[in-house]
Amino acid sequence: MVEVGLGLLVGLVLALTGAGGGILTVPLLIFVVGLELHQAAPIGLMAVGLAAWVGAVIGSRDGIVRYKAAALMACCGVLLAPVGVWLAARVEHDVLAVVFALVMFWVAFRAFRRPPNDDSNPRAVPCRLNPQTGRFHWTSRCAATVAASGTLAGFLSGLLGVGGGFVLVPALSRFSDLPMRSIAATSLAVIGLVSVSGVLSAALTGGIQWAVALPFSAGAVLGMFAGRTVSSRLDGRVLQRGFGLVAAVAASALLLQVAF
Repeated sequence: MVEVGLGLLVGLVLALTGAGGGILTVPLLIFVVGLELHQAAPIGLMAVGLAAWVGAVIGSRDGIVRYKAAALMACCGVLLAPVGVWLAARVEHDVLAVVFALVMFWVAFRAFRRPPNDDSNPRAVPCRLNPQTGRFHWTSRCAATVAASGTLAGFLSGLLGVGGGFVLVPALSRFSDLPMRSIAATSLAVIGLVSVSGVLSAALTGGIQWAVALPFSAGAVLGMFAGRTVSSRLDGRVLQRGFGLVAAVAASALLLQVAF
């Protein structure tokens, strides 16, 4: 089925980058499956959420998920995800499409930039790891930064049907000294937790087309498994830039659809 193949692609991108898979779900469902944006958003959130749960469990097994940071971001995000779902149902399709396209252009721009936590550019960051325990040294500034990132990711996950990883990964890269593998795994844990709220809200209001959602989500889970087996062998910067190019093309196509 087409939906399974599309989900496979989304899960693969999510596994390789720790973000990005969710930002592709809505354009794929709109242009290939033929859904409207408000129909595609909850399906994308469901698929990305399930795939993220798989990635988070694998990351937990490897000991690279920062649980307290993930829990704080998820708690803040869960509160705002239903607000995003509610707002998405009341905003005109073209307006929401333009917002989505602008977000994708921002993601593409970020993907082509040098990673903020590059070792060649050391600087003070709010959240630093304790070298003895390998966990964050929590301060009020660190907690506020983590909470703000989770809040924004949760709202956008409900509004646009994305997992929020495109917010979480850049935020954790910029405001912490976590290695990229840990950033990706922690981001997946947050996405999995936050998605529960948004998906339940959409399901209770009858906003999910299950005939599309189930095969699409199954493909995303399979893609996550496949991506995790090869992610350690590929260059992360090349993957991020490749995704940035795809996001820019998808955003351009979405704006053209609105214009014409």
